[in-house]
Amino acid sequence: MDYKQVAREVIKFVGGKENVSHLEHCSTRLRFSLYDNNKVDTEQLEAIDGVMAVKMSGQCQVVIGNEVVEVYDEVVNELGDAVVESENTTNQSKEKRKIGSVILDFLVGVFQPLVPAIAGGGVLKSTLMLLSLLGLMDAESQTYQIFTMIGDAPLYFLPILVAITTANKLKANALVAASAVGALLLPNLLSMIEDGAQLFSFNLQSIAYAYQVFPAILTVILFAQVEKLWTKVSPKPIRIFFVPMMSLVVTVPIALLLLGPFGYTLGQGLSSVILTIFESVGWIAVALLAAVLPFMVATGMHKAMLPYAITTMGEMGREILYLPASLAHNIAESGACFAVSMRTSDKKLKATAISAGISAFFGITEPALYGVTIQNKKVLSSVMIGSFIGGTFIGLVGLQAFALVGPGIASLPMFISEDLPRNIIYAIFGLLISFLATFIVTLILFKEKKEDKAKSNSSNTFLSHHTDLTIYSPVKGELIPLTDVKDDVFSTKVMGDGLAIQPEEGALFAPADGKIEMVFNTKHALGIELDNGAQLLFHVGIDTVQLQGEYFEAHVEVGEEVKQGQQLLTFDLNKIIAEGFEPTIVCVVTNNEDYQVEVQNQDKQVTEESEIMTITKIGE
Repeated sequence: MDYKQVAREVIKFVGGKENVSHLEHCSTRLRFSLYDNNKVDTEQLEAIDGVMAVKMSGQCQVVIGNEVVEVYDEVVNELGDAVVESENTTNQSKEKRKIGSVILDFLVGVFQPLVPAIAGGGVLKSTLMLLSLLGLMDAESQTYQIFTMIGDAPLYFLPILVAITTANKLKANALVAASAVGALLLPNLLSMIEDGAQLFSFNLQSIAYAYQVFPAILTVILFAQVEKLWTKVSPKPIRIFFVPMMSLVVTVPIALLLLGPFGYTLGQGLSSVILTIFESVGWIAVALLAAVLPFMVATGMHKAMLPYAITTMGEMGREILYLPASLAHNIAESGACFAVSMRTSDKKLKATAISAGISAFFGITEPALYGVTIQNKKVLSSVMIGSFIGGTFIGLVGLQAFALVGPGIASLPMFISEDLPRNIIYAIFGLLISFLATFIVTLILFKEKKEDKAKSNSSNTFLSHHTDLTIYSPVKGELIPLTDVKDDVFSTKVMGDGLAIQPEEGALFAPADGKIEMVFNTKHALGIELDNGAQLLFHVGIDTVQLQGEYFEAHVEVGEEVKQGQQLLTFDLNKIIAEGFEPTIVCVVTNNEDYQVEVQNQDKQVTEESEIMTITKIGE
């Protein structure tokens, strides 16, 4: 790789020197903070020889891989004084340039953790309806009604769940925050308010805060500030009870008088605006959203729809725009992948397409997007066309979703409704139309590039020798597939093939003999070159670069020869989790174009003595 040339091209396509306000790097990617993200030319960046992928999530993240340090150094040399200046003005630039990104990051941080609970409850209720329609359960039975209430619990107590996630995002006391919001749900207090209660001689509005989102968010934002104030002024010996007490005394009355009613009105207004737009524009809104979802999901912008979807689900118990459009897009991705698998002669692409197509059919589209769709413009165009066609049908029939979960074949019960018996039929037809339309269009448009065919033919040649190397688990824990890692760059195998482990202990050991090639300065990642030449990257935790080395300690240095079982890193597992970071350890072969990786013991408990992977070197 020509590091200097790569650096110059990267700077050019992120908008030039004048657009860079701050630069840092982690073990795999350059992280740019930019004044204007709209100046980024993602397509040109990804076309640079040496750039694996680009992620836009507040920052512009340019994935380089093993040689990120060398490219980073060249980028710094090219930027010169601009980097120093920007580092001194980072806080100021964030105020000017990233207000929208900060707000989006806050909303995603609050709403994203809510999805599993809401999805689980919603699908449970939908499944109960299905069992009732099939005659397998009596809807009038107490068992049915009890399980229905269990499914309804996440939405009913949504304010408390939101209070916890908001407090975690603001680094406030989550339990006290939940208590403050919980006061708005007290049955006796609600009875008093319905009878005309007053607080400080002011009438309290009679509002049912169950199922509501924004009153809880506004209440916790105030609570977080009040808690900080009382923490500063409170004597330490009484802080443990004085700060929570005074925070509740100040926050809850203001919430009852002002923030609760305002947040309730805000939520009602948001749902009304979306419904008004849908009624005015109609089916075209669903079709257009389905067509642009490939771009939104690839850049992470689809998460901006979460606040609307969760609020609407809490307010009305149904959603008519985002989830129906997602059904069309998800299934379109699947149809495109299966069509590519039939047309391509590249065995690697064929395997990727089949695997990604199955995942998309079940509602998980990232492998399809990163592995197939955005790699070929004709496939991307096919997905957009198929999504639009499927979205048009779905919009015309007015499909409604009753559970917040990624739409796919397994989650079809989310479209079951006792009041709308045809809704599930419309969902099935929408699924079939989206799949078939995209499948056919992809078969017509997709053509394999000549260089891809040449590469495929060369990869089919039998090579004369190979070297196998057994890899042992670097840590005690539970082995999970790489595709389950909550980072698209790893889960889509852009960085290489391998696996991941949920650690049970805070120590990382050498999985085989080798030489330390890289120890990242924040000590959360390191690289080893094994005896057969394979380059193994260990990445401890997701986004743990943000901890700046806190809770990590390296026990090896670059250039050091290590033996299998030798301790490499230690880390405080409990504190990393307490800070809100996923502790997943990723282990990938980054030069896997020259190696065949065979993962063993999927979904099993492993120790340092467990064989987890075989790496085979293939040569001429």
